[in-house]
Amino acid sequence: MEQLIGTIAGYLWSDALVYLALGVGLYFTVATKGVQLRYLGEMLRLLREKPSHETGGISPFQAFCMALSGRIGTGNIVGVATAIAAGGPGAVLWMVAMGVLGGASAFAESTLAQLYKTKDAAGDDKQRFRGGIPYYIEIGLGQKWLACIAAAVVLVCYSFLIPSVQSNTIAAALGDTAGISTLMTAVVLTVLTAWLIFGGVGRIAKAADKIVPIMSVIYVGMTFALLFLNAPQIPATVALIVKSAFGMDAVFGGIVGQAVSWGVRRAVFSSAAGAGEATFSSAAAGVSHPVKQGLVQAFSIYVDTVIVCTATGVMILITGNYNVAAADGAMLVEYIPGVAASGVWVQMAVSTAFSQFGSWFVAVSAVLFAFTSILAYYYVAETALSYFDQKRQHKFWYLLLKAVFLATVFLGAVQSAALAWGLGDIAFGLMSYINLVVIVLLTKPVVRALMDYDAQRKTGADPVFRQQHTQIKGADFWQ
Repeated sequence: MEQLIGTIAGYLWSDALVYLALGVGLYFTVATKGVQLRYLGEMLRLLREKPSHETGGISPFQAFCMALSGRIGTGNIVGVATAIAAGGPGAVLWMVAMGVLGGASAFAESTLAQLYKTKDAAGDDKQRFRGGIPYYIEIGLGQKWLACIAAAVVLVCYSFLIPSVQSNTIAAALGDTAGISTLMTAVVLTVLTAWLIFGGVGRIAKAADKIVPIMSVIYVGMTFALLFLNAPQIPATVALIVKSAFGMDAVFGGIVGQAVSWGVRRAVFSSAAGAGEATFSSAAAGVSHPVKQGLVQAFSIYVDTVIVCTATGVMILITGNYNVAAADGAMLVEYIPGVAASGVWVQMAVSTAFSQFGSWFVAVSAVLFAFTSILAYYYVAETALSYFDQKRQHKFWYLLLKAVFLATVFLGAVQSAALAWGLGDIAFGLMSYINLVVIVLLTKPVVRALMDYDAQRKTGADPVFRQQHTQIKGADFWQ
């Protein structure tokens, strides 16, 4: 089974998808005139906005944290180690490059989610809107059949394929550090997840906006501490990353293609930029202009990939706790023989400066990041299901979704890591192919919305979107 899953994931993550993700990011960077760079200050300002009194919904910051809770997870710790193992140190630079370009893709997809969101008739004050990939495919493109396929893919991916990656990481972290059995972890994790997902989006959002910011700041702070303690090695580490990324390093020059492939692959897995994951939480935010949430979600890519993933990569490389295998399996670097690419590398890196505390810190970080990702995944799965039942009249299907999701969380904790990661790669590959093509086809409404936002900001006004001013067809929510 593991071999079959790995083969399928390999086909999906061929060079075609790697360069499609890079190409779409570059395309939207040009189309939006570098919106993810020129509006960096605006992104920080928007994080402090409250939900619009006219619309309600969750705040931009809560939507940001819900999306970030899905972005920051296993990919930021184990995923970075995997990228270095397969692509060498240069993979870190390509992760950062994909993060910068992915900011434009994230802006486009989240702006579309806001443009084409709909009112949730069955929602409460915190759950007034629904939106995401299938919604802007149906309304923006006018392709109902494709929207149904996209919703079905998202539903299967986020209820059955992806959650196992995070629960597997939690079980491994607690087992390696505290000696807790995988069965015990599976039971406790499933019960805790059930309590939160039965509490609705409000409870999920509250959990995310408390856990994610604190853990992200502490995790990055630990990186700066390691950098300070290993300051003499910083120039050599940076040079190693850059030379390896462009094939100029004597040891890693032969695997530059793998550096690009694995850097982009793990950046997409970590941030989900272009895969459309954040579009569902983005649509739930109450903002006065769709571009506002697009900018907030573009900033989340910086936090996830440019900051947190880079922090992990630097911790591993600057302390020399890694090994790298060529495509034929031959070891190019074997600083720690017998240790596979996993969160163990990060634990060993932090432990060089902080002893046993370092291992515990990384384990706790992995557990909390992975757990908040699980919560975000459930929200995505439920929103995909609600596309087929927008008045939520069939309670049975939502109970079945919860049962399948909880079963996936439980089984993920007790299955092998290779199988969990293979399933996750398949899920993100399928979603990326669909969403990357769709958002390119919907370039015109993205650019029109951004031009409207630019014009209002130039006058010093707080932008308010009016559909009739932009003539964006289908954005009826904003009339």
